[in-house]
Amino acid sequence: MFREKLQQLRDQSLLRVLTPVESATGSSIHYGGREVILLSSNDYLGLTMHPEVVQAARVATERYGTGSGASRLVSGTLPPHAQLETALTIFKGTEASLLFGAGYLANLGVIPALIGSGGLILADRLCHASVIDACRLSQADFRVFRHGDCDHLESLLRSRTTDRSTLIITEGVFSMDGDLAPLPDLVSLAERYGAMLYVDDAHGTGIMGGTGRGTIEHFDLERRIPFHMGTLSKALGSYGGFLVGTHELVQYVINTARSFMFTTALPPAVAAASSTALTVIDREPERRARLWSNRQRLFDGLKALGCTLPPTVSPILPVLLGDAASASTFAERLLAHGVYATAIRPPTVPDGTSRIRFTVTSEHTTDQIDEALHALRLVIRETGLV
Repeated sequence: MFREKLQQLRDQSLLRVLTPVESATGSSIHYGGREVILLSSNDYLGLTMHPEVVQAARVATERYGTGSGASRLVSGTLPPHAQLETALTIFKGTEASLLFGAGYLANLGVIPALIGSGGLILADRLCHASVIDACRLSQADFRVFRHGDCDHLESLLRSRTTDRSTLIITEGVFSMDGDLAPLPDLVSLAERYGAMLYVDDAHGTGIMGGTGRGTIEHFDLERRIPFHMGTLSKALGSYGGFLVGTHELVQYVINTARSFMFTTALPPAVAAASSTALTVIDREPERRARLWSNRQRLFDGLKALGCTLPPTVSPILPVLLGDAASASTFAERLLAHGVYATAIRPPTVPDGTSRIRFTVTSEHTTDQIDEALHALRLVIRETGLV
């Protein structure tokens, strides 16, 4: 049975395999005995290998060990967990925060805690898989609205029973298209129709907004969006997820979110690294400046080559190629020319929208970006794609 299923995936150019690399994630990696430019990492600010972040993880490991032992409700909260939650609360300007083992686990726990059977969830069509899974776990009725389409969302809100508990869900920065949710309009609709709004700001935290607080800061909506989730594994260069919001909400989630209650806490080294990453983000705004400069250079180069991109305004720059086979071939040829940028195919993206999802970081040099664009020009010439 498994052999047949794998062959079907192979025939459809949808088979995924693990690719061994031989170095830490950075602007380049060692792969197959050579150095290649990496344009597939979410380490937007280059903090994964920042000396202070690495040192914080090392010190915490020596002091507290490699693991947390159990759920925090079972074996207690270690100082690095409490320190990180305090740092996140200050960073996000909320009353409280709560750590989860991953952003995926945060969504799986928080969304079903917010709404359940009898309620209604209205989610953007392009929300992350963790959001979709969480919606199904909640046992609420689940509908999707067309991507970024507030008119469609409003029609769904109008057609429901007026007193029905309703949760609107969106990403802040959409992970596969790189565009932003129309948060001002979504907030207005939530307020007008008495719905809750849940924002997954995994890809906005650390890079969006004047101080990197995220997409909500970008739109100056911090007073109107009382809670949201984020991740430590993108711009913060570490691992884990979090919820920020009011004291009451956090206490409620501690007592109701199964993915918090029944999961071992983050390793203390991970929490310590993330706290230090927040300090670096505050202290070194030039990292965001370099990121946006690099993003513009790569974006301008892609457009000059005639690449088709969705309306991205972030460091996520997807070049649309259509079918999975074309995207796979394109990625293979790019790698042959020294650029590692993976093909994104269904079910990660809708059928017919397979792509190369380029992501740029603050640590890429202008020479690396120009070299990648040169490789891309060669691949376009070789394949006839784009």
